[in-house]
Amino acid sequence: MLLLLLGIIVLHVTVLVLLFVSTIVSQWLVNGGHTADLWQNCTSGSVFHCLTSSTNEWLQSVQAMMILSIIFSVLSLFLFFCQLFTLTKGGRFYVTGIFQILAGLCVMSAAAIFTVRHTDWHQASEDTSYGFAYILAWLAFPLALASGIVYVILRKRE
Repeated sequence: MLLLLLGIIVLHVTVLVLLFVSTIVSQWLVNGGHTADLWQNCTSGSVFHCLTSSTNEWLQSVQAMMILSIIFSVLSLFLFFCQLFTLTKGGRFYVTGIFQILAGLCVMSAAAIFTVRHTDWHQASEDTSYGFAYILAWLAFPLALASGIVYVILRKRE
């Protein structure tokens, strides 16, 4: 049982790290020396120069969804530890699981909106590709969903 709890905590912390990195790092779109993320657009060359990102509504919704996914995941981890010590024997971690599933759905929504609408912001070219932070966001989605389902299925034992 201890190994199962440790595995669940490691999975949850992995999801949190993926969410933080994908939200913070400036690598959602890469085009040669130009990188763009949710917060700023940077150009590297002789001088590294960053400008604030666009104020498009869809980009603000992506930003909000990524922040909500982090909040839900942190809240889920906190609730897991609270329920671990207060839940009666045989009880399920429903609240923890629901918040973690919400985190997964938020990151999925953010990445899907970005996938569909990024051409409104930066014109697509042959050199433009998705960066590693965008891929980490998509990777966080199934992991958060899986950990949320595990929380819902999990029963507390002595």
